[in-house]
Amino acid sequence: MISDLLTEAEHKMDQAVDHVATEFSTIRTGRANPQLLHRIHVEYYGSPTPLQQLASISVPEPRLLVVQPFDKSTVSDVERAIQQADLGLNPTNDGMVIRIAFPPLTEERRKDLIKVVRNMAEDGRVSVRNVRRHAKTDMEALHGEISDDDIRRGEDELQKLTDRFIERIDEILGNKEEELLEV
Repeated sequence: MISDLLTEAEHKMDQAVDHVATEFSTIRTGRANPQLLHRIHVEYYGSPTPLQQLASISVPEPRLLVVQPFDKSTVSDVERAIQQADLGLNPTNDGMVIRIAFPPLTEERRKDLIKVVRNMAEDGRVSVRNVRRHAKTDMEALHGEISDDDIRRGEDELQKLTDRFIERIDEILGNKEEELLEV
């Protein structure tokens, strides 16, 4: 029973870490990253459609993204959606493709982005701790069915699991901060 609770908690903690990593990938650094455009939806025949379903996204140079819509009639719609996404980027189109140049980040903007990333990491840590709290409550609910020693061992194992996942979030945070400070 406790091993099932630990397995479930590990799975949920892993999902929390994956979510943090996904959120980090949407933060703009000085480099072009196609992940930035994954949250953008384009109005296509009256319904919002993810950009990656309407266009191919490539990175020909470190500071340039090229978005090539499959349907040439959607170029202006795609460009408008990128502008409205408020990413701080100015797309330009030549009728066939959309080019997005990434200007270098200022020192002040880098510090702001680091604050945002740290808040995202803290949200991830809170999620992991919430999973721990729920699992611990479930373990304590088994009080009459299994021995107190087994519950205590399970809680110790749960704490080790929590520490491991929080360490992973801190490691991802360190990598992202390093990436943001890179000039």
